[in-house]
Amino acid sequence: MQDVETEGRTPRKRRAILAAATEVFLQHGYLGASMDEVAARAGVSKQTVYKQFENKERLFAEIVGGTSDQLMDGLQQAYNETLDGAADAREALRALAYRLLQSLTAGNVLQLRRLVIAEADRFPEVCGAWFTNGFEQSLDALGAALTRLTARGLLRELDDPTLAAYQFAGLVMYKPMNRAMFAGTRQRPDAGELEKLADQAANVFLAAYGSERPAS
Repeated sequence: MQDVETEGRTPRKRRAILAAATEVFLQHGYLGASMDEVAARAGVSKQTVYKQFENKERLFAEIVGGTSDQLMDGLQQAYNETLDGAADAREALRALAYRLLQSLTAGNVLQLRRLVIAEADRFPEVCGAWFTNGFEQSLDALGAALTRLTARGLLRELDDPTLAAYQFAGLVMYKPMNRAMFAGTRQRPDAGELEKLADQAANVFLAAYGSERPAS
């Protein structure tokens, strides 16, 4: 029984450490984060932190990798729920744009993005993987979802589906993401601006990729 209980406690402690470390890294940055504070917030000893994670760099890598996986899963779900089975391209793209704006302009996501960018030169492999395993793979998946819209006659033939996905993401995220990066994560658009950005992104994308209609 004791071994089973120990095995149960270890994953819980690991999750608590990761949650605490995420808070500490987002609040203080990599250099300002201390393993003492991580241990205190997680309610464990510093020895336990080092037993689970060899050093601060390893702990940082675990956080970056884990959030990349969560990002990919969330975006894939958004594509499936808004685009697959859609009958109206404008409504589907608008709904997707709004969901992306809601999720990717959340304060913790913006803070994490800033942290990864700040540490890209120090840890190029770790931070680069956050992009390639998260955003890049998600845009490949979005390109595949857009291709399925084409197959149903809702979009024109896409010469480069992944490029089209990048263009859509740029239309959606460029303004609010850059404003938050420079003006602070509290500069999140309100609901009215999110609606407007989503509408405009769908309209501009369809101006380029909407299905051709026969002249009346």
